[in-house]
Amino acid sequence: MLAIVALALGVSTMTHAAPLTVKTEQGKVRGKTINDGKVQAFLGLPYAAPPVGDLRWRAPQPPAKREGERDATSFGAHCAQNRIWDDFIFLDSGASEDCLFLNVYAPAVSNANSKLPVMLWIHGGGYAAGASSEPRHNGDFLPLKGVVLVTINYRLGVFGFLATSDLAHEANGAAGNYGLQDMVAALEWVKANVRNFGGDPGNVTIFGESAGSFAVSTLMASPAARGLFHRAIGESGAAFGDTLSADTLEAREKKDGEWVASLGVKSLEELRAVPTGKILDAVKSRGIIGFSPVIDGKLLVEPVAGAYAAGKQAHVPLLAGWNRDEGRSRVNEMTAEKWKAYAEEHYKERSAEFLKLYPADTDAQALRSAIDYGGDAFIAFGTWKWIEAQRNTGAPTDRSSSVGWQAGAPTDRSSSVGWQAGAPTDRSSSVGWQTGDSPVYRYRFDLASPPSKFHLGSFAFHSDDIEYVFGTLDTRPGAVWRPEDRKLSEQMMSYWTNFARTGDPNGTGLPPWPKYDSADSLIHLDSTITSGPDTLRPRYEFLLKGMPPFHF
Repeated sequence: MLAIVALALGVSTMTHAAPLTVKTEQGKVRGKTINDGKVQAFLGLPYAAPPVGDLRWRAPQPPAKREGERDATSFGAHCAQNRIWDDFIFLDSGASEDCLFLNVYAPAVSNANSKLPVMLWIHGGGYAAGASSEPRHNGDFLPLKGVVLVTINYRLGVFGFLATSDLAHEANGAAGNYGLQDMVAALEWVKANVRNFGGDPGNVTIFGESAGSFAVSTLMASPAARGLFHRAIGESGAAFGDTLSADTLEAREKKDGEWVASLGVKSLEELRAVPTGKILDAVKSRGIIGFSPVIDGKLLVEPVAGAYAAGKQAHVPLLAGWNRDEGRSRVNEMTAEKWKAYAEEHYKERSAEFLKLYPADTDAQALRSAIDYGGDAFIAFGTWKWIEAQRNTGAPTDRSSSVGWQAGAPTDRSSSVGWQAGAPTDRSSSVGWQTGDSPVYRYRFDLASPPSKFHLGSFAFHSDDIEYVFGTLDTRPGAVWRPEDRKLSEQMMSYWTNFARTGDPNGTGLPPWPKYDSADSLIHLDSTITSGPDTLRPRYEFLLKGMPPFHF
């Protein structure tokens, strides 16, 4: 059945050469070739011990060593999760808590001496769904650009982010963030093993979309991940706002403790004995995103934005951006009258300024403004704050400045610097915006994709970019692709892999991509790629002054 699904989605399943064997620290693994023999694939490799039994809700432990060869020709199980989104399609054997597997894809001609750049992909899904076996980010094509691709599973939802006082006491004061710790463990596995697959452990790029992008921004702020990666790519998401926000450990201990009490268990031993299915049924009362990262004092020692404000994040090259229609799924209809009423209700004395930035002269314009605002509130504004924070503190040279470096940036959202990233509002300052040896590249994905089975209409929706980045357009059910889609996919694959190779996305035959520096230049990924100054800064500077909770 899985083979039939894979063929229907355009995923190569045929093995064209003798099985390939590579030695890892845990033992030998036997993979296969895919994409007509052009790519080596090693699937379902354990990077940590199964987090089951007494290891449920504990930090990931090293994987066991083994004798003989491990069959690495099929995906490992995806992490236990509830069904949330229809477009999440998995090509593995099913769900399990025993799910800490990764996949390695490399050009067929690579070997232990190739020293190719490594790209480690962190899937999205609100920290609640997703897997490395999704066909939209398979490894048939990206390695052909001269990289080693690694895709990972990590613990999700309650299994990845539960934080209670008992768990904290057991782990010397830290609890939660098991999913993020899994990502660090995967990076450690890559550092120890990727050379034998043709990769360079000294040139690792982490990249992700949605929650995966939130994770990238978080790992950049985490001391636990320091030195394990050297570049970062974020697609639509950052831990700089209310979406997927990290609670304090104290707050989460109370909230999660109440949920655990509702299960009727009296100890961690009893909690760890509750069947997977019963736990998944019980978490439905918490909503789609019931569990998210926490400031645990270990992986996250302070709010992510505060770490950037103090210049404590990883000073690595960053490529990041978002899609034009991130808010489309949140807005089905809007009229000028309704939009003006929304502005007056939520922005009161600032409503006139709001309507200049998100205008409503006609019903069509009001709908466009609602989509833009919905996307800003959901993803774009937070991603912009991350990009600004990395640019503003990317390579500090004068830490004596009173502007832009304070770790304890104001939390009052009405303040002009209230977004906690420490960005100076005076752009003429001699410090604060220089990127130094940590360049930043910003994009917006503008091309509206054709309608498909799960995404009706033509929009650059949230997650739309994934198949373009991986060259996997044909895995999207129901889409009829145009020449401009395939051209843009090829260009984006080149930009992303160029950046992984050198920290600069530019390359021969590609439209130039300027750095995001004092000129505020970004690139627009469309049927015709263009670049130019940011025209949206007034919107985000307005939102910095205060933004009410978003809802329509």
